[in-house]
Amino acid sequence: MRVFVTGATGFVGSAVVDELIAAGYAVLGLARSEAGAAALAAKGAEVHRGSLEDLDSLRRGAAAADGVVHLAFIHDFSRFAENGQIDRRAIEAMGEVLAGSGKPFVVTSGTGLIAPGRLATEDDPARAGDAIPRVSEHAGLAFAAQGVRAMAMRLPQVHGGEGKAGFVGYLFEIARQKGVCAYVGDGGNRWAAAHRLDVARAYRLALEKGVAGASYHAVADEGVPLRDIAAVFSRHLGTPAVSIAPEEAAAHFGWLAMFAALDMPASSALTQARLGWKPTRAGLLEDIGRPGYFGA
Repeated sequence: MRVFVTGATGFVGSAVVDELIAAGYAVLGLARSEAGAAALAAKGAEVHRGSLEDLDSLRRGAAAADGVVHLAFIHDFSRFAENGQIDRRAIEAMGEVLAGSGKPFVVTSGTGLIAPGRLATEDDPARAGDAIPRVSEHAGLAFAAQGVRAMAMRLPQVHGGEGKAGFVGYLFEIARQKGVCAYVGDGGNRWAAAHRLDVARAYRLALEKGVAGASYHAVADEGVPLRDIAAVFSRHLGTPAVSIAPEEAAAHFGWLAMFAALDMPASSALTQARLGWKPTRAGLLEDIGRPGYFGA
């Protein structure tokens, strides 16, 4: 089976490419740059040159494959709404090529805004509206009614030994710059998390076993309190972990303020049952607690 992977050179995407190749799949990886193309070729993947905004390149990649895993996203959250629309157009371009084929099409979404304040499950529908800039799930799952085995993989904060950890990495940089490891209020709000190697396996299993119209959660830690994350930063940096008031969040966290106080736990119980997936790698606090995880 030949799988077209967008975001193939990214933090999560590169792990998905490795997982698929190890399982015997042929991978056609999207690459924007010479460096990205070289990295994919070194892994044994085929290289497909293009970008998220080059819709013709995406159409050609989807047409040349037996399935698509869409991981690419422009992670500039100061332009979140604009980037969400770029993502929507990319999904629609690939989905139109796949229509009527029955081929698997896994798009990437997030767990964080599904059901803030309570444990989100796979059966919770994706939210919609102007306040939800990422529309990948709605765009992708729409093709389930057009003869595509379209699915969504919802990601939490993804970590895994390369100095990155989703929004957690941004929190660390803010703590490093400002000299305090802050959380909002009592810091009891929770973020779900998973190791990228576990996440990569979830994508492969969705390709193999997932059903049209389904959403899956690649979640290992259901909810890690922000104050516990701040405590890890404090040990890394030797600076205090402190509470700040909600009205101070925007000035301290900038664009991340909208997430810093959100309670975003999520379960993967249904994914584990439906796909036979079980996370086995280190949890978030153990992983980022290792000396030098963030280079400090």
